[in-house]
Amino acid sequence: MKLGFIGTGKITSSVVTGICRSKISFKKIILSPRNRNVAKRLQRQFKRVSIAKNNQEIINSCSWIFLAITPTVGQKIIKNLKFKVGQTIVSFISTMTLPQLKKAIKVKATIVRAIPLPPISLKKGPVPMFPPNKKVKNFFNKLGTTIEISNEKLSKNFWSTSGMMAPFYELLSTMSNWLVKRGVKKDKAQKYITSLFVALSQDAVVNSNKDLKHLVKESQTSKGLNEQGVRELRKAGFYRATEKTLNSILKRLNKV
Repeated sequence: MKLGFIGTGKITSSVVTGICRSKISFKKIILSPRNRNVAKRLQRQFKRVSIAKNNQEIINSCSWIFLAITPTVGQKIIKNLKFKVGQTIVSFISTMTLPQLKKAIKVKATIVRAIPLPPISLKKGPVPMFPPNKKVKNFFNKLGTTIEISNEKLSKNFWSTSGMMAPFYELLSTMSNWLVKRGVKKDKAQKYITSLFVALSQDAVVNSNKDLKHLVKESQTSKGLNEQGVRELRKAGFYRATEKTLNSILKRLNKV
């Protein structure tokens, strides 16, 4: 099968990289020329990747179409494209609902919304998708962990948490810079912080059948450093602010 990507930013780059390093069977990947630098880099890196002259050429050539554009661009261009009956269309557009997509696409096609994140390039991470679809689920299970959602309103909660990716990296950056200010070389500081959080995340995954509060409790000792860290961040409102931000992102999504 041929896979087409409309939009060539970070997410497309990550998904295409993951696909080309996976066991997914495909004939060709065709990219839009929107971000030519990214598209050319992927074309140089992977022999089965090519660049289309325009978006309509992608739709004419491919059985699977991935919409990896911003909501503003999506609202503007999708309605003017001529999709084919029976195509599989996977939208990465955060705030464009399934009814809106169906109205813009016009023809009878399989339409699924999904939220891949950059670690998909490493074939890691969750991929929430709505509505449930067996073939799309099997596709993303080769790239990460698919989480099927049966209610679009509920899916917005997952979309909201995806907005905490940059804040997570900002936390890592803050901690790394703190070490650098105290005399640790930058490469060692970043290696330590990133390795620490990889290990903590893996431990959390292994223990994901338990309530996460268990890990919070188990990682503390009476009057220890972690107890102090949790206590002071709670007092400062760090976790309340996190929840407030999630609520704010969800409110924005609910306006769509």
